[in-house]
Amino acid sequence: MGVIVVDVALVVGSYIIGMLPSAHYVAGRKGLDPTREGSGNPGATNVFRVAGRRAGIMVFAADMGKGAVATGVGLAVGGRSLAAVCWAAAVVGHVLPAARRFRGGKGVATAGGGACVLFGYLTILGTAIFLLVARLTRKASLASLSMAVSMACLILLSGVPLLEAVVVVCLTVLLIVRHQANIRRLLAGDEGTWKPRS
Repeated sequence: MGVIVVDVALVVGSYIIGMLPSAHYVAGRKGLDPTREGSGNPGATNVFRVAGRRAGIMVFAADMGKGAVATGVGLAVGGRSLAAVCWAAAVVGHVLPAARRFRGGKGVATAGGGACVLFGYLTILGTAIFLLVARLTRKASLASLSMAVSMACLILLSGVPLLEAVVVVCLTVLLIVRHQANIRRLLAGDEGTWKPRS
């Protein structure tokens, strides 16, 4: 029973970690509300656009850290199975934060942080794909989607346990759903680039 209580506490804690409003904090220091500026998304890319390169990098690092910390603690306490569930909880906390009426970011950086812990070398390949697509297209949404789908395929092909495979598929679907507006704009040729304000 004690082990179950600890596991549940870690999963709930991971969700709370995911809810931490890094974009609001960083952009707020410049007097900006990321939900009212640019695309309205409280994530690194929008902060990059409206508050500048440095602010965007800070949010990206913080959001990755949320995923990495939650997953790392789960891994240390209960092994890969608990780590995978904590990873999912942190991403859901970022995307659907109860404290902000379930209006969160898109989850790419937080998912990437957890992936670094569980699938380190595959994350390097995913990052390379992101950077390549971003450099060629200047569209962060297309780069993020390309990275998410390619990493999911690579992870599944590597033969991970069933629970990890389920988490990977669910998170990938969640990231795609969160990018549905971007996908529509990409198909219409209306998706903007990610040049920073300053």
